[in-house]
Amino acid sequence: MTNQAYYEAAKEMYASIGVDTEAAMETLRHTAISMHCWQGDDVTGFDHEGPLTGGIQTTGNYPGKARTPEELMADIDKVLSMVAGTHKLNLHANYAIFEKGEFVDRDRLEPKHFAKWVEFAKERGMGLDFNPTLFSHDMVKDNLTLSSPDNNVRDFWIRHCQACIRISEYFATELGQPCVMNIWIPDGYKDIPADRMAPRARFKDSLDQILSIPYDRSKVLVCLESKVFGIGMESYTVGSSEFTINYAASRGILPLMDNGHYHPTEVVSDKISSMLLFFDQIALHVTRPVRWDSDHVVLFDDETREIAKEIVRNDALDRVKFGLDFFDASINRISAWTVGMRNFQKCLLYALLTPNKKLAQLQEEGRLTEVMMLQEELKTYPFGAVWDYFCESSGVPVRENWYDEVKKYETEVLNKRV
Repeated sequence: MTNQAYYEAAKEMYASIGVDTEAAMETLRHTAISMHCWQGDDVTGFDHEGPLTGGIQTTGNYPGKARTPEELMADIDKVLSMVAGTHKLNLHANYAIFEKGEFVDRDRLEPKHFAKWVEFAKERGMGLDFNPTLFSHDMVKDNLTLSSPDNNVRDFWIRHCQACIRISEYFATELGQPCVMNIWIPDGYKDIPADRMAPRARFKDSLDQILSIPYDRSKVLVCLESKVFGIGMESYTVGSSEFTINYAASRGILPLMDNGHYHPTEVVSDKISSMLLFFDQIALHVTRPVRWDSDHVVLFDDETREIAKEIVRNDALDRVKFGLDFFDASINRISAWTVGMRNFQKCLLYALLTPNKKLAQLQEEGRLTEVMMLQEELKTYPFGAVWDYFCESSGVPVRENWYDEVKKYETEVLNKRV
């Protein structure tokens, strides 16, 4: 039986519970995921040499890591050829591209250092998102940046973030769509601090200085990302959830939730509805924590599906700015990217194929037995037939066939990188 025939049968079954599969696929085709550039080269970037520092760690040494902007762009293209729709690309500031013999430090970055990325995005009809890079640099002192008691350190990172706002506005202007610019800091202490207030007060002041420069808020959507703990800051993080949410609410910027940045028993899916009641827009980094913020490849798992369902059932696809954030150097990086991108699309489609209004109405009427029954029966509806047809009709590989392309690319391209 053809994918078309399977799809037609699935279409009828979903129609019987009030779900329009054509509308679901059309919505998904126009839903952009922000694809993170740093999976392709293990978060190394192009502005420094040496290991990752500042609470960041990538494990594994699978062959084929991108070493140059050209290689990274080629790898991104390969992934996009296997993912339906038009997406965004999420850059870190350490991916600046300098002309031969040129170098400026992060506090002196300018739009011109990202012109090649803008050209890349324009040719593919993509938008760009952006992140200041407050790690893997000599000016990260004692795991402190924007909260440092050393004014020279703090001022350096303030200038860096201000430069990133200007670069983000350049992206938005050139590409005709807003740029989500996310600030995350590695600041914290390994053991119990003597003073929790002072670092947060300095961080608050640094952020106020960063946001004091003029910029178009319709073009640059500044976000602030929280974290519960990390390598070298196991006991205390300056940018806690409480800090970032309160700061974002008081300054009119977006809070960003990374689902690896909470205690193991917390789930971001449960937080989304609360956040949407108080913010016009929120941002998400979708990852897969394994006991902690380990940034594993995104799977088609319970929590990722629940995150997607919360976005869709609250009609918030235009209010939630979501991107992926993982980096695995132990497996083929192209495969890791592709699995993550396709899986989050699967989660969104699964949510779009759920009779959300019907379920909500049953809950309102107190028919909770029926809610449970229908939620469970939906798990065996022919979602896969719709997904396969979505891929086929979008001109990308169906089912596991994309992996043949990855193996060929590994043989012809990745294995020649030495």
